[in-house]
Amino acid sequence: MKVASYNIRKAMGIDRRRDPARILQVVNQIGADVVVLQEADLRLGPRPAAIPRFLIAQETDYDVVDLARNDVSLGWHGNAIFVRKGLEVTETRRFELPGLEPRGAVMARVEGVNVVGAHLGLLRRYRLKQMSEIRDQLGALRAEAAIFGDFNEWSDVRGYEPWERDFTLTLPGRSYHASRPFVALDGIAYGSALALDDAGVEEGGAARRASDHLPIWAQLSRRG
Repeated sequence: MKVASYNIRKAMGIDRRRDPARILQVVNQIGADVVVLQEADLRLGPRPAAIPRFLIAQETDYDVVDLARNDVSLGWHGNAIFVRKGLEVTETRRFELPGLEPRGAVMARVEGVNVVGAHLGLLRRYRLKQMSEIRDQLGALRAEAAIFGDFNEWSDVRGYEPWERDFTLTLPGRSYHASRPFVALDGIAYGSALALDDAGVEEGGAARRASDHLPIWAQLSRRG
């Protein structure tokens, strides 16, 4: 299973143009089975989708996983998940996360893999609490879980302690800032039942302009 993660910054590109179609162009070029998005909804009011659902249906081969609590958002706290048509989603969850600002994470069980999408806080002390909360809420699902997202951690040697025992962390490469990447803010943490066969950062096409983050991707398989 190929999974991608992308902070789309509400479809606002580095050229200050809000262009949902351009985001979908980048998503399509990655060719993932599952796509995890951050900042997929606008912040104000009922948090309307940054990408219209009709455009997703028109321009892609993905379905939007039912994670929203209203009929205008794509996801929960800006976290959304797309799955390629034909793949079965057997369970979904929303995780409330502690922090100075409202944060949440989402999960969809796809083909036996618990794909989690998260956008962690700006302050490390809250990120650590949020990591612990995701780990604890996953419970027995941890071994088959893969957490994708914008982890907002600027260090690649510390800051992930709550996940060290249960997950393997991979930072595929520098994903921010898209125009001149210098730090790996986007990553993957996967459980013991999964193997990471390959991973990378998508840099081609419109990816350098569509958002301030570059998308990351990973090819996962089951151990044994």
